[in-house]
Amino acid sequence: MLPGIRQTYVIVFLGCTGLILTALYMQHMMDMHPCPLCITQRIFVIAVGLLALVAALHNPQALGRKVYGALSLLAAVVGGGVSARHVWIQNLPEDQVPACGPGLEYMFETFPIMEALALLFQGDGNCADVVWSFLGLSIPGWTLVAFIGLAIISGWQALRRA
Repeated sequence: MLPGIRQTYVIVFLGCTGLILTALYMQHMMDMHPCPLCITQRIFVIAVGLLALVAALHNPQALGRKVYGALSLLAAVVGGGVSARHVWIQNLPEDQVPACGPGLEYMFETFPIMEALALLFQGDGNCADVVWSFLGLSIPGWTLVAFIGLAIISGWQALRRA
C-alpha cells in the first residue's frame, strides 16, 4: 500500500533534510568544502524540502496538490540540471576545465545579481574536483540521482488522486 499524499510530503521533507544533514556532515566533519555548484544544489534540495513541508502542513486538495507538485517538480528539475552540469564539469578533460573563479561572497558583493547567478551556474575549476565517491558516483552524481527521485515523486504527487 502506498503512503497517502500528506505522508508522501513528509517523506520527501525528511529525505531532503537527510540530504542536507549529510552535506553538512561532509562539510564540517569530513572537511569537504562545497563549491558554488554544490551550494546551488543545496538550495534546490532545501526548496523541494520546504515545499514538501508546507504541503504536508497545508494538506491541499486537488488544485493545491497540483501546484505543490508542479513547484516541487520544477525545483527538482532545475536542481537536477545543476547536478548534471556539475557531473559534466567533473568529467571534462583537464585542459577544458573552467578556470577557478571568485568566491561566492565576492561575486554577490561585486556583481549585479543576474551576473553573479550566471557565474554561479557556470561552475569553476573547484567544481571539477572529485573529493569523494561511492559506487563510482561523485557527490553531484548521487545528488542527481536524488533529484531524479524527487522529480518522479513530485510529478506523481501532482498527478495522483487522493
